[in-house]
Amino acid sequence: MRVPEAAERIADQFGLDDAEREEMLPSGRQRVLHNRIHWAKFYMTHAGLIDSPRRGVFTASDSGRTLLANPPATLDTRFLQTIPAFAEFYATNSGSRTRGDGETSGAAAVPTREASATPEEQIEAAFRTLNAALEDDLLDRIARTVRPSSKS
Repeated sequence: MRVPEAAERIADQFGLDDAEREEMLPSGRQRVLHNRIHWAKFYMTHAGLIDSPRRGVFTASDSGRTLLANPPATLDTRFLQTIPAFAEFYATNSGSRTRGDGETSGAAAVPTREASATPEEQIEAAFRTLNAALEDDLLDRIARTVRPSSKS
């Protein structure tokens, strides 16, 4: 199967309307549905649940078919981390690093609206958060430097 075909099937299965099917990421460069499918495909490939027999095409692997025979209640990153190959991949590539004081830095420290946000959505959210903080800081600095003129 290819991503556009998967997107149609998934949209039909979940009864998505045209607006939901066409919703774009904040960057305006990709549909949210396609983005989510690409990330799911990427993660499930690293978990060994999907094979790619040729470019742009994917299919369930033997492990994937075994999982489909008895699917979990939720198939998310937390579930995928129970698969050793994915857990190793995720730990190495998650972008979150623990500092010496036990705090995390990197992507995991960025607040997002939802835990299921893709990396692009997390970046967009971080960008919006940083822009808002910068705007607030600049307005505060301007307000402190501008003095009301005294009229006589």
